[in-house]
Amino acid sequence: MNLDRIVLSFAGVMVLVSVALTQYVSHWFALLTIFIGLNLFQAGFSRKCPAAMIFKRLFGVKAGCAFE
Repeated sequence: MNLDRIVLSFAGVMVLVSVALTQYVSHWFALLTIFIGLNLFQAGFSRKCPAAMIFKRLFGVKAGCAFE
């Protein structure tokens, strides 16, 4: 797997987890969903994704085409 797929998979899992937490724990977890969405939005324009930087640095994942 390359960095793009890992970041998108991680974001998808985090959205699903935050929606479940919002439903079953507290409505304040909706802020996590909003944060994830805003992070994906800014990454689309700036091509700088904090999650991609962390995965690349910690695990040495090869960069894909979107997040370098």
